[in-house]
Amino acid sequence: MKGFFYEIKLPLTCNTIRMKKHIHLILFGLLFAVSCKNNKSTTSNSNTNNNTNPPPVQSVLGYNLLNKIKGIWNGPVTSTSQLGNYPEWIVDFRPISENQISSKNELDTLNSINMSFFIALYNNQYKVAFRNGGQFSGLDREAYFLADSVSEQSTQSYYRFSEIIKGKSRAYTEVVFKQDSLIIKSYTNKSNMQTTTSPHMAWTAKLQDTTACMPAVSNFGFPKKSMTKDFSTTFFGVTEAIYYQLGGDPYPESMQPYLGKVTASYSYDATHSAVTGNKTFLIITTQPLINGATVDLKHRSRYVILADNDFGYTFNYMHPGAYYLYALYDVDGNGTFNNGDWMNSPVTPTTFTLASKGTTSVSTQINFTIP
Repeated sequence: MKGFFYEIKLPLTCNTIRMKKHIHLILFGLLFAVSCKNNKSTTSNSNTNNNTNPPPVQSVLGYNLLNKIKGIWNGPVTSTSQLGNYPEWIVDFRPISENQISSKNELDTLNSINMSFFIALYNNQYKVAFRNGGQFSGLDREAYFLADSVSEQSTQSYYRFSEIIKGKSRAYTEVVFKQDSLIIKSYTNKSNMQTTTSPHMAWTAKLQDTTACMPAVSNFGFPKKSMTKDFSTTFFGVTEAIYYQLGGDPYPESMQPYLGKVTASYSYDATHSAVTGNKTFLIITTQPLINGATVDLKHRSRYVILADNDFGYTFNYMHPGAYYLYALYDVDGNGTFNNGDWMNSPVTPTTFTLASKGTTSVSTQINFTIP
């Protein structure tokens, strides 16, 4: 896949809207290029707690990150991988329990990424853990990291997460906060092909919105110093805390709390008929994308690109809340939504609400030609 981007131009009342194809994912989970082989393990990892008498949670290394990272973030990515650089990556972080915050994004039906920070017990210490992975060309992979270096000052906070078993010699991620900016840098030894780690990617983002996450913050009293997962014996017999095709994953997506699923679909009215080979964007926002003559790009939460013969997609690992659904169809196939392209009505947008652990379906109709 190339590092190209799409542009949206919706000249409503002479205003021009630009929306680059914000590749919401660095397809191998912000970390490293993976080799698609199974992580050999001699143990069957369980999702139950391993320590029957865990110590009380008093101090948690990296705890303040949980509060700092909440919200919708957006910014460019630079990468040394074959995927190259990207002008925009949007991530919607929200709490999913009193001690865990997560996000998920997708590009198309075969490529997605999830990120999650939570409190874990390991070697009799409580630390913030980082779960990172998703699908790359339809192949699953997940990796687990623990905070091992923290520096918090008045103008900047620094957190480093290293691969749990082999440490930073295998892979690590740095998370830096500067006022309203978030910087994430990842390093890898290229699937053990190098003796030392080298830079893999860097994302420099600005905070776009915190209103969408506030209902979950209030619901859970987030964050709290309590244990999400006990990893005391989870990784016994495992060569590295990286899992391919979900084999042995100690905290799979199916076990994540609070989140739900939304099946979104679209159709055409009688005056619009799709052209073979063109793409449709399904975009989910937390506020209207278009409000009169104003275009709001700060509240985009999820999106997926669909082929011409694909009329729906199920967004899983989805935060509960109220949303707006938009279907944008690129008529001329030039990668830019401009005069003559189609969408559902910007005047009466399609809305839906997802409950905790809920499953819902929503459909919209492409019935409006951009003037």
